[in-house]
Amino acid sequence: MATVKWVECPRDAWQGFSRFIPTEEKVAFLKNLLEAGFRHLDLTSFVSPRWVPQMADAEEVLKSLPPPEGRTYLAIVANERGLERALKAPNLTHVGYPFSLSETFQRKNTNRSLEESWPLVKAMVEGTRGRLGLVVYLSMAFGNPYNDPWSVEEVLEAVARLRELGVEEIALADTYGVAEAATIKEVLQAAVARFGPEGLGAHLHARPQGVLEKVEAVLEAGITWLEGALAGVGGCPFAGDELVGNLPTEVVLPYLERRGLRTGVDLARLPLLAEEAARLKALYA
Repeated sequence: MATVKWVECPRDAWQGFSRFIPTEEKVAFLKNLLEAGFRHLDLTSFVSPRWVPQMADAEEVLKSLPPPEGRTYLAIVANERGLERALKAPNLTHVGYPFSLSETFQRKNTNRSLEESWPLVKAMVEGTRGRLGLVVYLSMAFGNPYNDPWSVEEVLEAVARLRELGVEEIALADTYGVAEAATIKEVLQAAVARFGPEGLGAHLHARPQGVLEKVEAVLEAGITWLEGALAGVGGCPFAGDELVGNLPTEVVLPYLERRGLRTGVDLARLPLLAEEAARLKALYA
C-alpha cells in the first residue's frame, strides 16, 4: 500500500483565534494527535507575540511534548529573529517559511518585498543546514486576489530558484482558498513534470463541497504530501468567506485510505479529535 504524507496544522487552525488557548490545552491536544498516529505536525510559530499572540508560548509547548523520535515538529518563522529562536527551541525538527508569489501578500504577511525575501531564504538554508529541516510554503501559488502578476511559469521559476538555493521541501499553497481544482492540477502537474514529485506538497484551503475535488486534483498530479486541520478549522481570513477553511482531516484521511493510500493515523479516533478541534474553536475563536 502506498503512503501519503499528511501534515496536521493546528498552528494554522489556532493562529487567528481571538482568545489565548492555555498552553496545557494546546499540549494535551497535540499529545492526542501523536497518540492517534499523526507523524507530521505544524504546531506553532516563532513570530512576534504582538502580531500573533496565540503563539507566544511556542517554546513552552515544544518543551512539553515528547521527543520527536522520527516525527516532524514544524514551526513557522518569518524573519531572522524567528529563526534564532527556532534554532534554540527544544524538540523542534523543522521550520517553515511563508514565501508568497504575490508582492502584495508578501508585504502583508512578512513585511518584506519579494526581492528582500530571497536573501532571507538563502540565510535560512545556511542557518538550518545540519540542524533543522526547512520547508518553504509557496503561497499564492495558484493565483491571487490582488491582480499581481501570476502564471504557471512564474510558479515553476520560483520553485527552480528555491531548489537552486538548496530548499528541498516546497509546499504550494492555495492561500486564498478559491483556486479551481483544474488550476491546482495544472500547476502541480507542471511542477511534477519539471522537478519530479519528491519534496513537493500542497497546502490547500477549500469550501466544504470542494474539498475532495481538490484532493483528487493533487493526487492526479502525482503528489502525495497534503496538509489540513481537524474540523477544517483555520484558513485564510482574506477570502472573505467563512466557509473557506483548511482541508478537514476527518474527511480527507478516510478518503485517502479508500484510495489505497496509507496515512498511519488511527481513523477511529478522528471523530473525537475533530470534536475537540471544534470545541477549541468555539471556546477561543
